[in-house]
Amino acid sequence: MNETAENPVSVGMTMPRGLFVYLLLYGGMTVIAGVLAFKQVQLWPTQLAVEAGIFAFLMLVVISSTIAQLYGERMANRLVWWGFLPLAMSAALIGLVMNLPASPEMLEFRSTDLAAFETVLSQTPRIMLAGPAAYIVSLLLNVWIFSRLKGSSNTSTFGLMIRGAVASALSQALDSVIFVTLAFYGEFDITPLLIGQVIAKVTLSIVLVPFLITGGVKLARWLDQKQV
Repeated sequence: MNETAENPVSVGMTMPRGLFVYLLLYGGMTVIAGVLAFKQVQLWPTQLAVEAGIFAFLMLVVISSTIAQLYGERMANRLVWWGFLPLAMSAALIGLVMNLPASPEMLEFRSTDLAAFETVLSQTPRIMLAGPAAYIVSLLLNVWIFSRLKGSSNTSTFGLMIRGAVASALSQALDSVIFVTLAFYGEFDITPLLIGQVIAKVTLSIVLVPFLITGGVKLARWLDQKQV
């Protein structure tokens, strides 16, 4: 019996290391984004405020764009769709834990912690539906715009930065429109919130994404070279 037959798993171990690492990071970012979103942060030195989940979401943008750059648009789109899996599993586990009774010790001695836990992890049905809807539309749009701007040939580092910033800014603006509208329309005047979120997310996209995506591409290439 040859070595391949004895070790069938080794036959499929051809995934680039950079891709493998980013797949792991992507799943983690999809889950943590929803938790971080409960805090609003101020974008110093401006008065703009944005939900903190945007930082994890920008990492999703950077990772999907990096994968589109190095491993192809089709792979990036598949990653975006498969991102629903950790989202669904985390939502199911959160639902399970929220419905399990707290221990008597926690009820007696840590009631404040329990209340904070339930406040952070409990979401209205509208918000739970708005998040995934904004996620899938905005990230698929990001990959599409980023890939279309690439044209038929590779671009310079500066071109990569511009493509990343433009794709992120447009997709994040749409993300805000979808999420805020689906989650809060009809409950109050969403115009100030919507305008503020769009401006804040576009600003972050322009300021952060160009540098994050160039760093992300370099890291993936380095990981792939180390593998070789």
